[in-house]
Amino acid sequence: MLSRIKEEINCVFERDPAAQSVFEVITTYPGFHALIIHRLAHFCWLKKLRWLGRFISHMGRWLTGIEIHPGATIGRRFFIDHGMGVVIGETAIIGDDCTLYHGVTLGGTSWDKGKRHPTLHDGVVVGAGAKVLGPIEIGAGARIGSNSVVVKPVPTGATVVGIPGHIIDSGVKKTNKQREKIASKMGFNAYGATADMPDPVAHAINHMLDHIHLMDKQLDSMRRVLNEAGLEYKEQDIPTLDDCEIKE
Repeated sequence: MLSRIKEEINCVFERDPAAQSVFEVITTYPGFHALIIHRLAHFCWLKKLRWLGRFISHMGRWLTGIEIHPGATIGRRFFIDHGMGVVIGETAIIGDDCTLYHGVTLGGTSWDKGKRHPTLHDGVVVGAGAKVLGPIEIGAGARIGSNSVVVKPVPTGATVVGIPGHIIDSGVKKTNKQREKIASKMGFNAYGATADMPDPVAHAINHMLDHIHLMDKQLDSMRRVLNEAGLEYKEQDIPTLDDCEIKE
């Protein structure tokens, strides 16, 4: 038990550069308090002491501002930074080394019994204000950007941003060792997103513009070849927006 608590404290120092001392973490970190309270509430829940588990969970919410249902399953080295407004539902499953920031909801989309909350695999980071809803799976190492709303499964290592969530693909495949090397060099991405992360719509438009530019170059090359072959090529005026009649 003490070794597990020590492990939880160490993970705070790994992911929060503001942490100054063990005493500070134990006395002032609501995420740490919420996790310790949840361990006790979850133990009661598994022992069929459902009311007691719920009451302990309720007290934890009152003390920390973090609501974790005692039925939720949470792995090791789980870190909640800031924490205010975090909600984790009954059937949520969280793997090892996961991180949540304030305002995150792991919620359900159905009133039916059974699995109705997300499953987060190892190493997932969920940014501030994000909502992950329904019995979906978030693959290991995935990152959910701040204020995103995710209602579909996310593959391993992917990054999701937007409402609804869009998967961002850099288009460059790297080996796991290369990714680990780059990640350690960049440092920890505090809010599940990097500063240079592209917007999915802007990213698509930029690809279209690149394609149009490539077509212009190919047409220019074709025109030069025709002129060199002695074939007359007449330039035609391309109508602009002002030349088009707009009907209301």
